[in-house]
Amino acid sequence: MSTIARIEITHHQLPLDPPFPASWDPRPRTWFPATIVRVIDSDGRVGVGSGDAMYGFADYQRSFIGEDPLHLDRHADVLSNIGFHAGRPWPMDVALWDLAGKIRDEPIWAMLGGTSNRIRAYASSGVHRPLVEMVELARRVVQLGFPALKLRFGRPSIDQDLAVVSAVRDAVGDALELMVDCNQGWRMPWDTQQPWHVDHATEVALRLRNEAVYWMEEPLHRGDYDGMTELRRRVDIRIAGGELTRELYEFRELLQRDCLDVVQPDCVCSLGISGLRHLAADVRAAGKMFTPHTWGNGIGLMANVQLAVGVGGGPFVEFPFDPPEWTTARRDYMLCDSIEADDGWLTLSDRPGLGVELDEQVLERTQTGQSTFA
Repeated sequence: MSTIARIEITHHQLPLDPPFPASWDPRPRTWFPATIVRVIDSDGRVGVGSGDAMYGFADYQRSFIGEDPLHLDRHADVLSNIGFHAGRPWPMDVALWDLAGKIRDEPIWAMLGGTSNRIRAYASSGVHRPLVEMVELARRVVQLGFPALKLRFGRPSIDQDLAVVSAVRDAVGDALELMVDCNQGWRMPWDTQQPWHVDHATEVALRLRNEAVYWMEEPLHRGDYDGMTELRRRVDIRIAGGELTRELYEFRELLQRDCLDVVQPDCVCSLGISGLRHLAADVRAAGKMFTPHTWGNGIGLMANVQLAVGVGGGPFVEFPFDPPEWTTARRDYMLCDSIEADDGWLTLSDRPGLGVELDEQVLERTQTGQSTFA
């Protein structure tokens, strides 16, 4: 039986030129940071994960050294406890699943019980472009075969945001489903804007309904359970959220209060693959959609796609794509091969675990720090 012999955590930064002016961050980003977690077993196999920065994990790594890497539920329980005391440790869970897949010689989607290796992807934009350029992006997305496009709010006025939605709808007709991310669920540390109230969210939702928007994402603060329930009672449009909700009891509250139509946790930020595979069953039993949010690097994207395919999520999964500031090459710089959508489809291989390979030369060139635990 193999055991966990070593854990390595490295930090990396890719310079961004041109910078990436993320719609949810008032400060344009000139660097793209990534934390890589490697879990090495006693037979030399390596599982990889990525996501949050893993600050504070050094105090708890001894809980894994010498343990059976296949005891995934046990490890998830420990990680859940760590998440209460420290940061978000879920990249470790992804690395353990990758390692387990390599031990079992199975892809994660098959380990989760998936019966198909494909899922439709929706293109997810991230930049507040001028109206004409947003229309051009939408037309390009149609040409590439994507079935849907997510637009981001947060311009100086809500009328400017809504004008973009109207212009894109007029340009593409029913060739695309459109989603809108209102970005009200959480804020960057330095962003002190207050989230919307339910009355304002209602006014916006009614206007989005007129544009046949498929879902309205994060229209209220993540803890405004009463507001989300009331918003769903008032409007006939799907409400989505949960991307950075931390704990299982919070997701249960969202389900019990009927707050959401679309539940969007990200496995590298919340509960890991281990926890979300169970949550997905509860979400689907409640008649809701389970489709992970995944705006990060290629490892996180692949982990969430493996999860969605494995648990029968969908009908499509997020695919960050907004060139030139956000290309697949930038997003996946730590991988030998970028993850690409083919005519709007993501197709997973039968390679074990995540099925990705790290580009060690790029990682060596971009590394800014390292910790090793054995």
